[in-house]
Amino acid sequence: MPQLPASSILGFPFVELQSIDSTNKYAMNLVHTGMASHGMAIFAHAQTAGRGQRNKTWSSESGKNIALSLIVNPFPLKTFENFKIICCVSVAIANFLKKYAGDEIKIKWPNDIYWRDRKAGGVLIENIIKTGKVSSGNWQWAVIGIGININQTNFPVELPNPVSLKQITGKEFNTIELAKELCAELTTFFNDLISKNNNFLYEQYCNLLYKKDEKVKFKKGNRIFEAKILGVSETGQLITQHAIEERFDFGEIEWLLEKV
Repeated sequence: MPQLPASSILGFPFVELQSIDSTNKYAMNLVHTGMASHGMAIFAHAQTAGRGQRNKTWSSESGKNIALSLIVNPFPLKTFENFKIICCVSVAIANFLKKYAGDEIKIKWPNDIYWRDRKAGGVLIENIIKTGKVSSGNWQWAVIGIGININQTNFPVELPNPVSLKQITGKEFNTIELAKELCAELTTFFNDLISKNNNFLYEQYCNLLYKKDEKVKFKKGNRIFEAKILGVSETGQLITQHAIEERFDFGEIEWLLEKV
């Protein structure tokens, strides 16, 4: 019978690396070689091949930002409850950033972090599912990759509307200290999720939803359409309304936001 992790602290041990291709890739290698433990954090001052959603790269200037991956044991959650992890992590990051950037921090579905109409951070969660006759389908590990713009002020022109904490506040920050503070915030929210497993985090996610009750342009394949965002279902589908109500899964549609 699987047991709850012995340690409920996220961010311990805290592994600090000067340069790596991808913190998520490094963390996944630890999982596959049996060297992972619940709560382990991988922080890199520089990433040469950072990854984001939809197979996009995450561009980050060396030494300026948070590039962090956490390894967690999601038990007793089941694989079909993966949106609960997304809610937990997104809400924790939003609450963490609101301490510095104020109440204009929002969550852009499914798990980007926005300040006003500009992207401050993003999340990439990769799951490891047990296989075999006895344990097939059991959720063994989740690797939570987090990228947050902290001190960077110059971004590649192709990036859509990036923003950093320094640009928002005018202040310089210690990225290691902020990353450890973020781990403490994530610990609180993750432990609440595992111990209570209620709808509180989902409700907070919905309250922080970017562009809720507003019309947004989307692209699905060759189809471009405008729809009002009504909310997000408890399983993570984006609920929209135009001529009819439509629901979309992760990766099914692309936001078409204007450059600011």
